[in-house]
Amino acid sequence: MDEANGAQANPQPSGKPERGKAVKLVDRVLDQLQERIRSGNYPPDSRLPGEHELASMLGVSRPVVRDALAKLRDQGIVYARQGAGTFVSAHGSPTTQLSYSPVKTIADIQRCYEFRLTIEPAAAYFAAKRRDEAAIQKIAAALADLREATSHQLHRTDADFMFHRAVTEAANNHYYTASIDALKAHIAVGMHLHGLSLLGPRQGLEQVYEEHQKIYQAIVEGRADDAKALMKGHLEGSQGRLFEGRALDLSM
Repeated sequence: MDEANGAQANPQPSGKPERGKAVKLVDRVLDQLQERIRSGNYPPDSRLPGEHELASMLGVSRPVVRDALAKLRDQGIVYARQGAGTFVSAHGSPTTQLSYSPVKTIADIQRCYEFRLTIEPAAAYFAAKRRDEAAIQKIAAALADLREATSHQLHRTDADFMFHRAVTEAANNHYYTASIDALKAHIAVGMHLHGLSLLGPRQGLEQVYEEHQKIYQAIVEGRADDAKALMKGHLEGSQGRLFEGRALDLSM
């Protein structure tokens, strides 16, 4: 089955999930748990929530959680204590989180935009091909926060980042999510300055919201090429608005 047609915006009917979908869910839960361990939400020697709680928290079935935990044990990231639960290994956590040098200059903000333009349009493309109901709901939640802020003539950097992060996560590729997580503080600087540039005429905030909404719609409808082009246009537009169309000369 083509991936773009296999992940619909509407939930699948109740019943036994297709094997391919189950495997994809296991990988998604595995990535989410690895990320939470890596970020320190579940520190070494801490006990993970039980299967039932994790299933409810992540919106999947207990067998999916069980399979993901088994993979974490195989990787040495967690271990089981008889009758006590599953714990994070002190020495088996995932590879150290990717990091970049902090933003120090306006030129660094431009460099950040340039780098985002190499990964986020591609992530939007794959998000449209691989999205599932949980991914769509996460993007929609961030979009709703942006809509609420826009209606009050505000720009919420946190909601803006979570939208882009949710799109990246929907691509189901941990290289994209690791990169955007490492860029969070850098992106926040650019988003904050961009947000300030939008606080004049109401049309500016509305336009940016509409750009996000169109990206969301393309992903929901599985229009991968459109999602890629819309994300690219959105980032280029943000960069242009921030720098007023005058890019810095970064030649050596």
